[in-house]
Amino acid sequence: MTQMFPMTEMVGYCPDCGSGRPFEQHHPDAGGCPDSPDGQCPEWSCTGCGTALLIGVVAAAGAASRMPGRHDHLRDRVA
Repeated sequence: MTQMFPMTEMVGYCPDCGSGRPFEQHHPDAGGCPDSPDGQCPEWSCTGCGTALLIGVVAAAGAASRMPGRHDHLRDRVA
């Protein structure tokens, strides 16, 4: 038997489609998101192409500088 789940939908800019598109939230019920401590799901996906966006999430300060990358060997060099 197929289960039907209600989805919340909004219109937003999709960077892959290059235009305003409907986005749907896969865990719309309060407390229903297993990936979020407060239960509010930040994951929205474009109904046209499937691109996923995190909406309402703030990255920790300096998080990008701690991510591994191809230039890690240059990090400790002094000019």
